[in-house]
Amino acid sequence: MPADPGVTRFEVLGPVRVWRRDAELDLGFPQQRALLALLLACAGRPVPTGELLALLWPGRPPASALNVVRRYLGALRRLLEPELPPRAPGRRLLRRPGGYLLEAAPHEVDLLRFRELTRQGKRAAATGRAETAALRLVGALEEWRGPVAMGIPAAAREHVRFTALGRELLETARLAADAALLCGRAAQVLPALRRATALDPLDEPLHARLVLSLAACGLQAEALAAYEEVRRRLAADLGTTPGAELAAAHTRVLRQDVGGLTAGPRVRLGRQAPVVRVGPDPRDADGTSGAAPAVPDRTASAGYARLPPDPARFTGRAAEMEWLTAAWDAAEGTAGTPAAVLVGGMAGVGKTALAVHWAHRAGGRFPGGHLYVALRGSDPAGRAVQPEEALRTVLTALGVPAARMPAGPAALTGLYRTLLAGRRVLVVLDDAAGTEQLRPLLPAAPGCLALVTSRHALPGLIASGARPLRVEPLPAEDARAMLAGLIGDGRTAAEPLAADEIVARSGRLPLALAAVARRAAGRGRPALADLAAHLRATRGTLEAFADPGATADVRAAFLGSYRLLSPEAARLFRLLPRHLGTDVTPASAATLTGLPVRGARRLLGELAEAHLITEHAPGHHALHDLLRAFAAELAERAEPSEGAGRT
Repeated sequence: MPADPGVTRFEVLGPVRVWRRDAELDLGFPQQRALLALLLACAGRPVPTGELLALLWPGRPPASALNVVRRYLGALRRLLEPELPPRAPGRRLLRRPGGYLLEAAPHEVDLLRFRELTRQGKRAAATGRAETAALRLVGALEEWRGPVAMGIPAAAREHVRFTALGRELLETARLAADAALLCGRAAQVLPALRRATALDPLDEPLHARLVLSLAACGLQAEALAAYEEVRRRLAADLGTTPGAELAAAHTRVLRQDVGGLTAGPRVRLGRQAPVVRVGPDPRDADGTSGAAPAVPDRTASAGYARLPPDPARFTGRAAEMEWLTAAWDAAEGTAGTPAAVLVGGMAGVGKTALAVHWAHRAGGRFPGGHLYVALRGSDPAGRAVQPEEALRTVLTALGVPAARMPAGPAALTGLYRTLLAGRRVLVVLDDAAGTEQLRPLLPAAPGCLALVTSRHALPGLIASGARPLRVEPLPAEDARAMLAGLIGDGRTAAEPLAADEIVARSGRLPLALAAVARRAAGRGRPALADLAAHLRATRGTLEAFADPGATADVRAAFLGSYRLLSPEAARLFRLLPRHLGTDVTPASAATLTGLPVRGARRLLGELAEAHLITEHAPGHHALHDLLRAFAAELAERAEPSEGAGRT
């Protein structure tokens, strides 16, 4: 859109500020300022309403939250366009399906100017024009006036959008330093480097560039002091010593070997020395890398650093595989932002198999390696893995010896993210219990992807920018193909009607199909018609899918989801089979439980977030046939008094 002559400037790379002509506007309450900051951080893209709510209320928003957000947005609309008639939509703050968009011309927003100059600088660097690259990148950094989104509540500044902008600024500072060192203009980048290292005092690649830039400007004593300061901080905060890149910069300063910085190939544009290798580095044909890792590389024997085997008989899911690839391609186009995808769905639907299969197929996109963490968030036999425990296991996989393992979750997270800096790593976080369990394990480095699976909706993760993919039971054709792959094409071809009945009575659920396939391959190899008859006779129970001690036990899998419910939601779940219809609404749930409709609606929301029911339309829920059977079994064992609801 053309620029509005009334508003001349928006700023978010520092204090959040807006000018109209030469007068700065009063942006009102800190929460209102925070909403504007988030809209600016996403300039040109709609922001989902849920993300706006999560910004102001990181936990569960109050019932009035949506009205409060609308009031703040209305006040901002009137502030930006004071001549706007009442109820007019305006040209700045626009309503979009599911969210809101701040419309602004590129030259009006400091973030958009910063990104354009950074893009020009990267293009110049890629074509070997170091001087032009330095000029553009330093110009981009001049848009940066302090910590991102200053002036909004501290909790809101922790939002992933703002932390991602901080990382974007640091990445540009590194690129600018590389270009400036190459063309002999280190003095131009020093102010930005000082600010950048103050913003992230543990970023070793950034400190290495500061040390070299100070030395290149003739400030050798200050360069050595800067190295000593970061060395002490690494030891105190993380219990580590400087890695290869920072140590090499220190050695060059000691040797006064900085004269070649303006001509030699030692500093390459945009290239950071690898910190740790998880799997082979494709830059070397023999699988080795010329640069030494900062810690011993033990990944060859560390099970956590490897993906589980690719499912041998993986069937179907073509649309989901394409969606995951497209989601990663889109994330790669967002500069400076680490990506996260949430693969969700009911127990037994095949979330882990899909994630692992895609990870194997997409492995080449992540030359930095792959990490896999089983979080056991719904393990019916034990507790979920604690974040600190998971971090220690992952750091061991990354080669950190026990003697150098820092103490405390903050230090562990800091070391983990330091080791991933500058790498393109895929981190598969399987069976997550909740956002708080995940948060320390999410990579912070651009170019990394966290692929999360969970039986929970994890709205906090989605509000932080993760893209959700809901996995449904297999289409009938794919379910039949899966059964054929498990027991043999010949058997399903010989008894097609029985095979179709098995698929239907298994609810097209991969875990249930696997349980039936184990019976089909067991002693005596029963005919498919006999298996179908057994399923027909035990309809309404999970008897035919019981396989104690095996991975394909449907009842145990469902129990892992059920045991995490609140007592009230668990009671409603047990009562759902008493509802005679297929469509469960808040009103019908209220009738079952004797609760007010509002309370029943909240409990249905909890069941939906646990993927124990499906909300197929607003306020309308359905229960999978096998989950209905599971709920009925639970109700039979419950106290008689709790089943006294009315249908």
